[in-house]
Amino acid sequence: MNSAQSKPNNTESKSGIFNALGAYFLWGFAPIYFKLLTDIAAGEILMHRVIWSSVFLLLMILAMKKSSALLTVLKQPKVIANLTLSASFLAVNWFIFIWAVNNDHLLDASLGYYINPLFNVALGMIFFHERLRKNQAIAVGLATLGVLIQVITLGELPVISLALAGSFGIYGLLRKKLHVDSFIGLFIESLLMLPIALIYWFLFVESETANMLANETSLNITLIMAGIVTTAPLLCFTAAAKRLTLSTLGFFQYLGPSIMFLLATFYYQETMKLAELVTFIFIWAALVIYSLDSLKHKKAKKA
Repeated sequence: MNSAQSKPNNTESKSGIFNALGAYFLWGFAPIYFKLLTDIAAGEILMHRVIWSSVFLLLMILAMKKSSALLTVLKQPKVIANLTLSASFLAVNWFIFIWAVNNDHLLDASLGYYINPLFNVALGMIFFHERLRKNQAIAVGLATLGVLIQVITLGELPVISLALAGSFGIYGLLRKKLHVDSFIGLFIESLLMLPIALIYWFLFVESETANMLANETSLNITLIMAGIVTTAPLLCFTAAAKRLTLSTLGFFQYLGPSIMFLLATFYYQETMKLAELVTFIFIWAALVIYSLDSLKHKKAKKA
């Protein structure tokens, strides 16, 4: 990795920040969309996400005249192999998130995306030699302690939360290491999932909504919109991942789970245990310390 990639310039950093904000705002409000499909199995919703994402991204690539760039990437077996791996983690993350939202585990999903920065920081330190300042390390320690308190108090691991955090953390790492255009990379990932989605649709789905010709138009539109709901934040995320350090990108992610937390608590009124509340408080404290430190460092750097 060259110096330009390891240390983004000001223009790239600003672009990365805007893309990160866009990604996490969209992800934060995504549960509202999936709650419209609570009567449909998570696997079937995932199938539609893959199919319509592929269609939407193909149209975008054609409109942006990126066909030649797509063909260039398709001729690189090593890149395709890495995209196959990233697509696998992405599919796992999609499925768990859909299941969690539609089975009243939005708080668990929120916690998972709060934990994700811990994975990002660890991966950044291991693979990109990123270092944390003292206050940043304290913030990470507080967040870790918050998770441990829940584990000790409840006597069980937050499996849903850890699975979401781990799968998306590894996905972000894999995409950061791939020098592939955001649209093209996501399209190829969707394309790699497409055969499995189609086989699942035609051979395994036996629900009343499987035949779109028999569905109401409003339901079909909602299912097709899965393509946009899926691709828009991911395109923003992959663009941000190439312009920001993993640790910086990771702590932007607190925006998404904060929105989910508010939705789960005040709109969908999910029940929260005391241990879970304590965990959230520790992580919020970590966010405050990390953000203040980052702001102080940025001002010192400008001075």
